[in-house]
Amino acid sequence: MFHPRIAVMGAGAVGCYYGGMLARAGHSVTLIGRAAHVEAIHRNGLHLQTQTFDEHIKLSASTHASAIAGAQLVLCCVKSFDTESMGAAMKPYLADDAQVLTLQNGVDNAERLGRVIAQPVAAAVVYVAVEMAGPGFVKHHGRGELVIEPMGDDRDHDIASMLMAAGIPATISPNVQGALWAKLIVNCAYNALSAITRLPYGRLVESAQMRAVIHDAVAECRAVAHAAGIALPEDIGRAVQRIADTMPEQYSSTAQDLMRGKRTEIDYLNGLIVQRGEAAGIATPTNRLLYALVRALEKKGKGEYDASHCARIIMSSQQAYPMK
Repeated sequence: MFHPRIAVMGAGAVGCYYGGMLARAGHSVTLIGRAAHVEAIHRNGLHLQTQTFDEHIKLSASTHASAIAGAQLVLCCVKSFDTESMGAAMKPYLADDAQVLTLQNGVDNAERLGRVIAQPVAAAVVYVAVEMAGPGFVKHHGRGELVIEPMGDDRDHDIASMLMAAGIPATISPNVQGALWAKLIVNCAYNALSAITRLPYGRLVESAQMRAVIHDAVAECRAVAHAAGIALPEDIGRAVQRIADTMPEQYSSTAQDLMRGKRTEIDYLNGLIVQRGEAAGIATPTNRLLYALVRALEKKGKGEYDASHCARIIMSSQQAYPMK
């Protein structure tokens, strides 16, 4: 059995879940995260609550990137806006033979990280519903599978087998870009709406009007992906619906960030569709409005937002762009 030393950069909900599952299976895992989480883990272990078990798992934790020294596998789980700064922090300590996997939202994190570090970087698409319920305490609500980019050597099979043995469904796919874009489209369909309405996925699709907004957002995303030459899975429509069916009580990560007054990843979700649409001459009014409203809500959380500003954002978001 493949038993690498594993480090997880970003001990949030995703990082804690996958790091915890691997540690529970007997692997050497170090989580790198914020002080409150690290202190709680030092005291009581990582509290991992899933639908089938509720345990405190012993593993290492640190607040400093130097803790990745000697790791053969590094899982990168920070927010997309921290990708480059994470890479810079990791760079002095990464082993020459380390394999780096990005478990992040967005479609370009592996490329951006690869411009900062010398080690090979592979992307993994993450399908999991998790949340941090407190310092050192992660709750798993459903799913957990990973789709991993081929690494071009024997480690593909070893890493996938290790994950499967730890209870993490994992597959190697030659079309990870297609899978990343499919995940992006799902995020663009639900994340902003869940954040704006503060509703879980299942409640969103109860409304015909909300389903129409989701349909329009997805259609714009598909047009942008097509223009970029991305081979999307044929069942993307079913994948969007499946999220509401399989995780009806889940709030999006964007909603959770807003509720906690934290910065969201909206620039790398609906914002990326708007940006890529502009570059391709494709109108994306639904994604533009969702993006603008989440950005406005972020500012509101910082005390920098008022009703007149909201009105100006909504009006500007509705400007039409020429179709390509």
